[in-house]
Amino acid sequence: MKFSSNELRRWCRLLHRDLSYFFAGMVLIYALSGIAMNHRDTFNPDYAVSRTRLTLDLPAAAGSEYTRVEVEALLAAAGIGEAYVKHYRPDAATLKVFLQGGSSLTVDLARGDALYERLTRRYVWSALTRLHYNPGRWWTLFADAFAGGLILITLTGLLLVKGPKGLRGRGGIELAAGILVPLLFLLI
Repeated sequence: MKFSSNELRRWCRLLHRDLSYFFAGMVLIYALSGIAMNHRDTFNPDYAVSRTRLTLDLPAAAGSEYTRVEVEALLAAAGIGEAYVKHYRPDAATLKVFLQGGSSLTVDLARGDALYERLTRRYVWSALTRLHYNPGRWWTLFADAFAGGLILITLTGLLLVKGPKGLRGRGGIELAAGILVPLLFLLI
């Protein structure tokens, strides 16, 4: 069965359009989460961290070791509602308290200054970036189908336009540039 160039372009247009609509949501999800992954040094997609400085009234009778009861009373007095997990003294002047959910309180025992670091889960961002870590077998199959779909979208797109704006003209130059740019980054 032989296709004319017009029939081939018609089938390419149909396939290109339908696959593009089908995978458009996935392209957006991967693009947004990819930006978040690229900037992990300045943006944590899993948690938002808020830091609050506090001044606490420390119990004068507290010994060299704080008990759990004393630490929980300290948390209540500071208005921190997250549940206590554990605490320790990294040095003689500091008390570090770990709270449920990953939050923490660091207290300077000499001055009563404290730093409360509260972690809040970013559910949407963390779910989106998790897809980059291949969360399961079914996802692998879908991701492979997605990659195959992107290849088909690209190949059919290359054949849509003919003439000086197509692959043999400006389109071919743009294609070559699009291949060259990533290769240059590999060489640098």
